[in-house]
Amino acid sequence: MASKHLVWDWNGTLLDDLPLVVSSTNAAFASVFAPALTADAHRRTFRRPVADFYAEVLGRALEEGEFGRLDKIFHDAYRLGLTTCGLAADAQAAIASWTGTQSLLSMWFHEELVPEVERRGLTALLARIDGLRGTVGGDLKAEHLARHLSELGVEGSSAVLIGDSVDDADAAASVGARCVLYTGGFTDPDRLRAVGVPVADSLVEAVRLAAHA
Repeated sequence: MASKHLVWDWNGTLLDDLPLVVSSTNAAFASVFAPALTADAHRRTFRRPVADFYAEVLGRALEEGEFGRLDKIFHDAYRLGLTTCGLAADAQAAIASWTGTQSLLSMWFHEELVPEVERRGLTALLARIDGLRGTVGGDLKAEHLARHLSELGVEGSSAVLIGDSVDDADAAASVGARCVLYTGGFTDPDRLRAVGVPVADSLVEAVRLAAHA
């Protein structure tokens, strides 16, 4: 059965913000005297929960309350640089090429996400926009996707998710949705291809694959 509803990921997918994410991550690491990551190293290592990613890079378990402190440093740095980020080169064309309904689910804070999507002229194209409603980020996406689809009244089997991380594929699988992964974001393409779902090098290609998923 072809999917009828498309759920877009935001960071690293529609929004081309990898350089800012890497620099913001390095700001957090610098606060605990850890070496900086290159973009390639970040793409090979990044995963959710983000606390596990941090622990792997630091080579130790995080202390109580440490992730919250690192997460705040990350987000403060990210906010400062957000205006430098544009949409992915073919984001507008990709959105326009989907013939069904569309929505957006991000792990960025909801109250900041909504005006950002509006500022970039995408709100009217999306049936629903959901971001993180907590105060600390980094969680898995599965529970948020289930809630997002429930609010839309969309069955998982009728949905396809386009994202840029292994966690996106895991979240889609958890609700019975399909998934297409995009290589232009936060994750090394070889890691994405190992997941076993369709992988695209552009968002327009991702939509084409999603239409037949």
